[in-house]
Amino acid sequence: MTPTDEDRRRFLLQSAALGAAGATFGAPMSAFAQTAWPSRNVRLVVPFAPGGSSEIVARATAAELTKTLGQSVYVDNKPGGGGNIAMVEVARAEDQHTLILGHIGTLAVNPYIYDKLPYDPNRDFKPITLLAKVPSLYVVHPDVPAKTLKEWVALVRKNPGKFSYGSAGNGSAGHLAMEYLKMVADLFILHVPYRGTGPQLTDLLAGRLEAASVGAPAIMQFIKAGKLRCLATGSKERLPQLPDVPTVAEQGFPGFEMTQWYGLCAPANLAPANVEKLAVESAKAIRSVSAKERLSHDAAEAVGNTPAQFAAFIAQEQQRWKQVVTRAKIKPD
Repeated sequence: MTPTDEDRRRFLLQSAALGAAGATFGAPMSAFAQTAWPSRNVRLVVPFAPGGSSEIVARATAAELTKTLGQSVYVDNKPGGGGNIAMVEVARAEDQHTLILGHIGTLAVNPYIYDKLPYDPNRDFKPITLLAKVPSLYVVHPDVPAKTLKEWVALVRKNPGKFSYGSAGNGSAGHLAMEYLKMVADLFILHVPYRGTGPQLTDLLAGRLEAASVGAPAIMQFIKAGKLRCLATGSKERLPQLPDVPTVAEQGFPGFEMTQWYGLCAPANLAPANVEKLAVESAKAIRSVSAKERLSHDAAEAVGNTPAQFAAFIAQEQQRWKQVVTRAKIKPD
């Protein structure tokens, strides 16, 4: 019996359907894993107490990633141990849904201030993207009789050991920033470490501390309200948000620059396909209009680069701060 045109058409349609089904069932599971990630909420760990620049950057990033990843990305603050507690916890996470906000301290400084660091920043984590750079601001309480950095330096030199400054903890960005200034300006100021930027600011605003160096996002509101006096910025150029405040370099210390930075990192076991997806989405997130506006409001610069570029940046910063830590003899409590 000779097949009709209708028979041939029916045969071709059935063959195509079977071929499509076979291709689907024969697809490797990795293909489904790549498209399905993340399959549940993503935890973004911040290794510091709430209230600092780190939380501002983390929340701006998490809000945008929630929109693009299709799952909720939430911030979880885990302070303590100079960031080491959180870094160790995330390094050991195996759920593929835990990330951490990397930082100048945890990635570039801690390897040189701790004799036995409980994690390896280069081996235990995969760099995803450099999220933001935050200029360090040098501030004093309004009761301090110094209107400029030059006046502050002169005042401290006349009264060595009389004044104190606070930081979010040993090895924190604020600690490094002030020690860097102390080193180049030949100053003696007592250091009072706290467990996070929030507690430190409480005492600074109350006048129990005379000075500090803090990331711009955490203190811009207090400067504008007159509750803190900004003597200088650690940026290369003056900030548009504080046009009347000179840089440290302008006030007698050429070449001086001090900025904090934050980047997204994942445990080393995160699948390569997920790293690639996360890198693309997180760079887009931090460069989104809403995130850039939020950061710009607090004088923070959104970056968003590739994992390779972030890895190279970390290596460069590690070499830079190794020298500063060695010269300043910075050690943890």
